[in-house]
Amino acid sequence: MDAISQLQEQVNKIATIAFTTIGTLQRDAPPVRISPNYPESEAAPPPNPNPNPNPTDDATDFAMQPKLMSADLVKAAKQFDALVSALPLSEGGEEAQLKRIAELQAENSLVGQQLEKQLEAAERELEEVRELFGQAADHCLNLKKPE
Repeated sequence: MDAISQLQEQVNKIATIAFTTIGTLQRDAPPVRISPNYPESEAAPPPNPNPNPNPTDDATDFAMQPKLMSADLVKAAKQFDALVSALPLSEGGEEAQLKRIAELQAENSLVGQQLEKQLEAAERELEEVRELFGQAADHCLNLKKPE
């Protein structure tokens, strides 16, 4: 895999970790009273599908989740930084890059012209083949004897 693809893959990994972290924190965060003046909800809270008889375990797990997820995010960011630092440095500065771009554009133009010539030659040859095929088909039809 080339360097750019690795960078793209790492950015996707970082985004996935970030979205998963935010989603998990939103899902698992305990309710917090907004204000002491705000009335409690009259409705009963939804039943917990996985009731835990020991609520301190849930609180401990939730307290550890941000630390673990942030460690994963930092690790992924460091991997991204390592990939960036492994990229080759540009040689000669901006002027050399502009010169190289101009050379590549000229080369591209030359190759494009050659391809255009080859395409025109191929189209002429295709037309000749079609004409010869038509003549051959006409000769085959004329060779059949009417009954």
